[in-house]
Amino acid sequence: MIATVTLNPAVDQTVRTDRPLSPDEVIRVDDAQFDAGGKGINVSKYLTAMGAETVATGVVGGFLGRFVTERLAAEGIESRFVDIDGTTRLNSTVLATDGEYKLNQRGPTVSAAEIDAIAERLSSLAPETVVVAGSLPPGLDTDAIDRLAEAGPWETVVDVDGPLLADLDADYALCKPNAPELEAATGRTIEDRESAVDAAEELRATGFDRVLASLGADGAVLVTDDGAVHQPALDCEVVDTVGAGDALLSGVLAAVDAGADEAVALQTGVVAATAAVSTPGTNVPELPEPAPNGVEPV
Repeated sequence: MIATVTLNPAVDQTVRTDRPLSPDEVIRVDDAQFDAGGKGINVSKYLTAMGAETVATGVVGGFLGRFVTERLAAEGIESRFVDIDGTTRLNSTVLATDGEYKLNQRGPTVSAAEIDAIAERLSSLAPETVVVAGSLPPGLDTDAIDRLAEAGPWETVVDVDGPLLADLDADYALCKPNAPELEAATGRTIEDRESAVDAAEELRATGFDRVLASLGADGAVLVTDDGAVHQPALDCEVVDTVGAGDALLSGVLAAVDAGADEAVALQTGVVAATAAVSTPGTNVPELPEPAPNGVEPV
């Protein structure tokens, strides 16, 4: 089983208007879309869509926190969050004719005691793999991620910003940077696939057994003790890149969980990412259930 940890989840609010925004003008809209958001939550969504056993954990609080757990339950995604006194953040996106506007809250303060509660929750779930993904809320630093990695016998996977990757001290089974995050974590310039592999090898030496790097139009690479595997991007119409990295990671993890080798796992991840970028918004597309002998293309 794969447990995901989202330390700073959000309710993502998206509204659309067919006119530009103007100061001091009230613009009325017909509806708004509300989604349970956060990178770890997104990974659990994709894993569920691919038939992998997963539980979403982390911290939630207040009426927005209740919305997160209720929405996940309605979508058939198991969750075991720790309740906190603060209120889960609201991230707002306005899609107007003159551009896209975003207003993201920092999130509630989370304490070390609440990290201990998450670790206890994970111990009760006994997952084989724990995925810690997304931003850190006020009150926490990378020590919180290290503590979760060392709190049990599980393998820990991280998907966090490059500067955070560079500050982690525990040993990790896998990390998933994109090219800018790989640059930030290593100080190297990523110009092509070869430079990405070199940077990933350097990152591996700091405590990551495997590095899964997403390279946009150049696909993705998975760097391990056995070398580097590359999977080119698949041809598709790119509608929305939101969630592509989460889908890539989910596909790789689901395939490994099903017994696939590294090449097939990476192929599965790229298939999942392709489906994600071909789908507007945060809706989870139809995804293949991975199998050790390969996957069908979308």
